[in-house]
Amino acid sequence: MLVHIKKLVAEAEKGGYALGAFNTFNLETTQGIIKGAVAAHSPVIIQVSETSLRYAGVDVISQIIGNLSKSLGKNIQIAIHLDHGRTFSMMADCINLGFSSVMIDASDLSFDKNVFLTRKVADYAHRRNVWVQGELGRVVKNKKEITDLFRSPKEFLTDPDQAQEFVKKTKINTLAVAIGNIHGVYKLEHGAPKLFLERLKEIQKKVRVPLVLHGASKIPESEIKKAIKLGIRIINIDTEIKFAFRRSLAKSFKTKESDPRFIFLTGIEAVSKAVKEKIAIFRNHSKP
Repeated sequence: MLVHIKKLVAEAEKGGYALGAFNTFNLETTQGIIKGAVAAHSPVIIQVSETSLRYAGVDVISQIIGNLSKSLGKNIQIAIHLDHGRTFSMMADCINLGFSSVMIDASDLSFDKNVFLTRKVADYAHRRNVWVQGELGRVVKNKKEITDLFRSPKEFLTDPDQAQEFVKKTKINTLAVAIGNIHGVYKLEHGAPKLFLERLKEIQKKVRVPLVLHGASKIPESEIKKAIKLGIRIINIDTEIKFAFRRSLAKSFKTKESDPRFIFLTGIEAVSKAVKEKIAIFRNHSKP
């Protein structure tokens, strides 16, 4: 069943665990995410990026998530979130369609422009009882940026004092931080670098809103658990969902099966398994 994200976050804060926020792209990945959460007896955040919304259609993907939440996910709590929104029009569409949380990603802009745009979205969303996530710092994406990150972390990592000012000025509800986490497929092939947990500790001391970890695919369990203890309450998984789905389809195409329904069924099950495994880590062995 659909609930407001604030309910899920409040329960996570109280229980000292993190919520899994999994990206969906279509009917099958949505089914897989919900099936995995149901199997784990856990609440879940289903999120959609702006690019995926343009691919699938805002109305279509919203209806898929909403309908499956009422049927397949009727016994668990599900919140819908816009991931990496960049245009005001898309965020307004998602808010009007019932998303309880939207992210405005203006982290590539200057600090002042990031504050201005994020506050604009927050003012609009809060009048409609919708939470807003902002981002400060740069979550890197490739080998070169990873090398640059460790040579000069100051250019990439979230600054604790700026984070405090950013939250105060924008009135956001959650903050996505850059602490060495990286987006994309590089880490799946070469391993994820260690997080700057001391920086996260400093941010936690300065900021009073729940913290979000993007680019968490393939981060070792030990690192994830340390991050949770230091205030991470939402953990985003995108790349591992894509790869689980793709690998299962690749295997299916090697068989003589011709019915798409059976081919996609393996993708649903692969996503479900990945989600269940991640939730077990994120909940940090807390009871559901």
